[in-house]
Amino acid sequence: MIEPFDYAGSPARIVFGNGGIARVGTLIDDLGCRRALVLSTPGRKADAEDLAATLGGRYAGVFAGAVMHTPVEVTEGAVETARKSGADCLVALGGGSTVGLGKAIAWRTGLPQIAIPTTYAGSEVTPILGQTENGEKTTLTDPKLLPKIVVYDPELTTGLPADVSVVSGLNALAHAAEALYARDRNPVSSLMAAEGARAILRALPAIRAAPSDPSARGDALYGAYLCGTVLGSVGMALHHKLCHTLGGAFGLPHAETHAILLPHTIAYNAAAVPDLLSPLADALDSDDVGQGLYAFAESVGAPRALEDIGMPEDGLVRAADLAVANPYWNPRKIERRAICDLLEDAFRGDAPPPRSSG
Repeated sequence: MIEPFDYAGSPARIVFGNGGIARVGTLIDDLGCRRALVLSTPGRKADAEDLAATLGGRYAGVFAGAVMHTPVEVTEGAVETARKSGADCLVALGGGSTVGLGKAIAWRTGLPQIAIPTTYAGSEVTPILGQTENGEKTTLTDPKLLPKIVVYDPELTTGLPADVSVVSGLNALAHAAEALYARDRNPVSSLMAAEGARAILRALPAIRAAPSDPSARGDALYGAYLCGTVLGSVGMALHHKLCHTLGGAFGLPHAETHAILLPHTIAYNAAAVPDLLSPLADALDSDDVGQGLYAFAESVGAPRALEDIGMPEDGLVRAADLAVANPYWNPRKIERRAICDLLEDAFRGDAPPPRSSG
């Protein structure tokens, strides 16, 4: 029997397929806009300028200053650039940092966005913004944050290094995993989470084996779309809280942090809700979802230890305190000692404990 539920799908227009980037000028017209500010990270400035050159008179400028964790001071500079350029819309070309900057500008200005993701974070289809100020990362949710159009062009991701692809894909997988046990989950979100997880789990080994494989790249973007969409329709829990804490307080790289913590946070919650996580366990072909995730991450060459990505050992207690002080809802009670143990395992790169001992 299906219980009553509410579900609000993303209103974004999705343009999926190779060569989609060539349609950006027309898509700007479809929005009723005339001058686009193109956003990127410093490393993708040349790509942003190439895209801008195709827009003709629709080009207002390029802001190539997007950085990880969306610092408020960077956003304020970008808002000023948008104002001075006369831009009436935004085009974000890149990964989660660039998409996050587009959201942050849109939230402050109301400018419509076109997102062109080149990684698999999935944030382009969520009404969620994480931003950092004074060493603390906070999140907010607002429909104004959603891009109006998202262009998924698998050809843009074929040059993404396999190592980056793996951690980005595991970041997306984390969205699906937490959606399976979210407090406000529903049959539609659970269906999308399971399908998104299967697509990511299918894509990453293929990308590791053949990084330019167009089928694998398409699977990864499809999975990222589903995983991001489902995250935008349900709440976050322990995994995202810990990742936001470590990213904001210690400046750890976003996707790598997700990749390392995922087996541990899911193992923690599997002790309470193994039935809800069974679709992920089935996709992993594992009786123990935490151990299965750890083995999968190891098989695709993902980082396993927080110490390897810059986490200071003397910061573990502070991280646990921050997570416990203002926790997100979670299906299992947040216990400080258990969170300390979880972080210590993740710091060393040890496998999470078997579910029977949780």
